[in-house]
This record gives sequence, structure tokens and C-alpha cells, in this order.
Amino acid sequence: MTEENQYDAVIIGAGVIGAAVAFELAQRGWKTCSVDKLPAAGYGSTSNSCAIVRFSYSTYQGVAMAYEGMHYWADWSNYLGGPDVDESGLVAFHQTGTIMIEAPGGHHEKVVPLLESLNIPHEHWSVEKLQERLPLLTDGVFGPAARPDDDAFWVEPTERIIGALYTPDSGYVSDPQLSTHNLQRAAEAKGSTFVFNRQVVAINQEGGRVSGVELDDGTQIAAPVVVNVAGPHSYLVNDLAGLAGTMNIGTKALRHEVHHVPSPEGFNFETDGMHVSDGDSAVYFRPETGNNILIGSEDPECDEKEWVDPDNYDQEIQQEQWEAQVLRCAKRVEGLGLPHEKKGVVDLYDVSDDWIPIYDRTDLDGFYIAIGTSGNQYKNAGVAGHCMAELIMAVEAGHDHDADPLRVNGRYTGVEMDLGFFSRNREINPDSSFSVNG
Repeated sequence: MTEENQYDAVIIGAGVIGAAVAFELAQRGWKTCSVDKLPAAGYGSTSNSCAIVRFSYSTYQGVAMAYEGMHYWADWSNYLGGPDVDESGLVAFHQTGTIMIEAPGGHHEKVVPLLESLNIPHEHWSVEKLQERLPLLTDGVFGPAARPDDDAFWVEPTERIIGALYTPDSGYVSDPQLSTHNLQRAAEAKGSTFVFNRQVVAINQEGGRVSGVELDDGTQIAAPVVVNVAGPHSYLVNDLAGLAGTMNIGTKALRHEVHHVPSPEGFNFETDGMHVSDGDSAVYFRPETGNNILIGSEDPECDEKEWVDPDNYDQEIQQEQWEAQVLRCAKRVEGLGLPHEKKGVVDLYDVSDDWIPIYDRTDLDGFYIAIGTSGNQYKNAGVAGHCMAELIMAVEAGHDHDADPLRVNGRYTGVEMDLGFFSRNREINPDSSFSVNG
């Protein structure tokens, strides 16, 4: 084994969270090697993330981590080490704010007490103030969600929404792939190595713990720590490590579509819009380049979930889902049309059994996991990297994380985050929304 193939940690996956783990470990003096089978950092599911930064989770720990995570984006240049760390430039955080539609019995009822407990700025807007700020929004109650082939979809609303919950500090990131490249360059500046177009085919073990990995070209990379951040392929990497059936929470790949449509005529949503979470209509949407609106699904029960093989799935937009999502959004956005040309992206979520991520060690000593991010953890890349680095260092120093879950203080907010909440062996959390909002 040559010295250049010996590292303190190998990180499998160079998406946004994998790159953040590399950077955080490198900042702590670790020599890391990130391996990805794709040709560049953030080239997989990260590249198609909606990159929304919001705090509307249904659990205290979810909200705490998301609010801490926002501060990384707001301080991106300083966090990475300065504006010149990446020759391609730094990503922009568009702090547009988020409005969550308040309908009777809506998700806001769970969110507001959590925002209050963490002192996160928020306001309640009346319908009148909401329409003053975004005059193209309608005020009907359309739920529960249905599909256009159901007669219930076309029933005119008889109730009016209550208003909206506004969080001014949220927004979205302009280019998720560039943000990952930013992290790569920042990690490389600290001594990290990135290897692309290579797949891990074996997790090497010795004496009951991990000892490195083997790549598809026969290369052996030695390291006492391996971190699985392989996104939708993460369960396959766990299988390579012999960990099938050892965790109480599992993960699998979910096919998902996001659609792009032009803003209604006479309104510039790119400059004057914001992120809107509309659980009543079962969609979320935000500004997109070219005065477009990006529309995603909040995964209503009436939409069948497509669990797929991450290496073999339909990557074309389906007409039925295109119509369902765009027409749902058109109920809320007056003047929004259903274009004949379908535009958008199809990609995968790495979904855990309760849609809450797993940030943890495993039963194989030295093997760690940051998986099950369920399409909603892009926003938490920085804080997830920080938490994983703190966890890895603590466990490698002898801390029994399973018996005494590690607690990590936020770098920016100082809020304590209980990493036991993200355990691989937790019970399925009934407070989860079991859905995504970017």
C-alpha cells in the first residue's frame, strides 16, 4: 500500500453532504479521500435539489438543525475560508423568506410552537397581507389533495384559508451543484483528495472494524474510518459492508419529479416571489431562473410512491404527474397555465422509513452513515457535516454513542442538537410529516 493511498477517512459520495463531511473533517486536521462514481462533485441527486432553506419541520430537532443550517448559507464565504476559495465563484443564498399557507388543521399548527421555542423570527399574515405581498395567490381551501382524474379535484372551494406563516430568514440556494464544488475546493484547500469516476466495490475489514475500501479499478485505499454518504445508493453500500438487517431504520430510493413553468403574465416571480409551502394544495414552489416557477410535490397520500432501483428508473417526466403538480399549483397561483412542453427534472430521494435522516455510527466499528436524507437535507449540509465530524471524532476517541447519544452545540446558534434523534436504531418517529418540502 503506497503512502498516498492511506488516509484518516474515506468518504463514499461527493454530494453536498458528503463534501461537507470532507471539509469538516479536513478542518479538524484529518486526511480525507472522497470517492464518487460520477464525474464531479454534486453531480448526482444534489444537482437536482430544489435547494430550499426553510424551518418548517414537525419536530424540535428537525427545526433546530434547519435553523442552524441556514446560518452556514448566510455566512457561506466566511465559512469556506473566503471569496476566492473556488475559481468558479461562490453560490448565492436568496433569502426571500418562506410563506406557509395556513389552512384549518394545517402543518403550521405543528411548526409554530417549535419556531417559538427556538426564538426563530416569524409572522402571521392575514389573507389580505398575503395577497398584498403576492397578489397572484388565491385564498380558497382546496384540500385534501386529489388527482385531476378525481371529480373531487375540480370542486370549487367553500372555505377560505386562514392566512400564512412567514419566516423571513429562509429562502433558497441558486446552484446546488456549484455549492458542492465550493465545498470540494474548500476541503481540498485543507488537504482533502477527491476521486471521481470510480465506484467502491468492497468495504475492507480487519479485526472487526473497517480498514478501507476497494475501487472498481482494483485500487485499494486504506483508512480506519469510512463514511457512507452515497445518497440513493446508500443502502447498497451498507450491504457491501455486511450491515443488511442491522439497523432499525432502513432506506430506499424514491423517484421524484420537479417541474418548471413560466410565471403568470404580468408578474415577475423570479424577482418578486418567494418560497411558498402550500400543504393544502400539496405543492411547494419557489422562484426559478428565467422568471419561472419551480414546483415540487408535498407527497400527498393520493400520489402513488415510486420506489425504484437507483441504477434503473424512468428519467422522463410523466404526463400524469406533470398535470397533477402544475394544476395543483395553478389552483393557488392565479393565471398559471399548463404548458404543452414539459420542463423539469426527475431524480431520486434517499428516503428513510420515517423521512428523518440517519446521522450515526454503525455496528461495524469505524463505519459511519449520513443517509436517508429524504430530499430535504440539502439545506443542512454544513451543520450535518459539522455534526458528523463531531460524532466521528467522539466515537473514535472511545465515546459510546449508542448508550450515551452525543449532543452537539450549533456553531452559529449555540442550540444543542441531540444526535440520538437521528439514530439508526430509533423507533419510527410518529411526529414526522413523512413528506418533503425541498
